[in-house]
Amino acid sequence: MKELVSIITPLYNSKKFIADTLESVINQSYTNWEMLIVDDCSTDNGAKIVKKYSQNDNRIKYFKQNINKGPAKTRNKAIKLANGRYIAFLDSDDLWKKNKLKKQLEYMKNNDFAFTFTRYQKINENGEKKGHISVPKKVNYKELLKHNVIGCLTAMYDIRAIGKVYMPDILRRQDYGLWLRILKKVKYAYGLDENLAYYRVRKNTVSSNKIKAAQYQWKIYRSVENLNLLKSMYYFSHYAIKGIIKYLK
Repeated sequence: MKELVSIITPLYNSKKFIADTLESVINQSYTNWEMLIVDDCSTDNGAKIVKKYSQNDNRIKYFKQNINKGPAKTRNKAIKLANGRYIAFLDSDDLWKKNKLKKQLEYMKNNDFAFTFTRYQKINENGEKKGHISVPKKVNYKELLKHNVIGCLTAMYDIRAIGKVYMPDILRRQDYGLWLRILKKVKYAYGLDENLAYYRVRKNTVSSNKIKAAQYQWKIYRSVENLNLLKSMYYFSHYAIKGIIKYLK
């Protein structure tokens, strides 16, 4: 029997992209999934699009927060509601390739891996390709502290092996905080270096603002992981050097 995969999708003002995201899930070659979409009080018509899809496909499940609570609480609500053995993540503007779930699940089951991620392609708001992000074969907790190599849209973990793990309640980089939490439970996250997803880079987002990204990286060290000042400076130096090298390429 095929195991159920629970797909975690927060929704906030993504009417321009959400239909394409939904189609990329509906078109998966692996069909035993549920998509838990939690609306964080969007002010556009994205919710109407989701509701229309959910009426035609009962695997798509729509929920709404009573007030805007931010991406961490929104994703955590979906994780709490999840019924599947596996938890996967897909934001409301990103896309999966047709065989994403099938190939990643085979990779996990064939190797008895509890936590995995894959390579992915960057695209802009118009869907034009902008280069891909390769991944290492594996990464542990200390290595991940130096640099986050796990794209949220590619991550998947096994509840049966790990249990349900939730994101820290911070405004940004909560997915990174989750990966670190999981890597305190398992030794490694394993990378499948095959491009199975498309990450949409949008203008004026926090992830595209380098100064804010650095501030949140520091917050992860000090406020989430509770590292002392010396260790925080050590890991932040690795993060900064990696960023400089990436910028100079």
